[in-house]
Amino acid sequence: MTKRRKKKNKSGSHGHGSSKKNRGAGNRGGRGNAGSGKKGQSKRLTKEGVQTLGERGFNSRTPDEEAINLRDIDQRIEDLAEEGHAEKEGDKYILDLSDLGYDKVLGKGRLNSKIEIHADSFSNSAERKIEEAGGEAVNK
Repeated sequence: MTKRRKKKNKSGSHGHGSSKKNRGAGNRGGRGNAGSGKKGQSKRLTKEGVQTLGERGFNSRTPDEEAINLRDIDQRIEDLAEEGHAEKEGDKYILDLSDLGYDKVLGKGRLNSKIEIHADSFSNSAERKIEEAGGEAVNK
């Protein structure tokens, strides 16, 4: 014969603590491995060993070349000539951008003086604007 207890002596938790804690998968952060990407279980075993989140990184879409705009060249050409980075022959400047650490010329802005620019690469708009100003774009 089972003994009946009073309600105040019984536990309503069934071993789960508070009744709020026994509500399903939401209390556990999802079912299975769901939601473990940014949590403590983000470490996984690979051939090289344990890999943690963010270890692989990503590839930037921007190239590793340094670029300069025509606007900046036009503003600095006289200073560059005084410093010896550019030469002036008549009314034309000759500028080698590899001495300054630049690889590419971009077409933002415009040139107000004739400049012969030596660089590894030019954007299409930069080449067009250099030639319109009476200068020359020389690929290395």
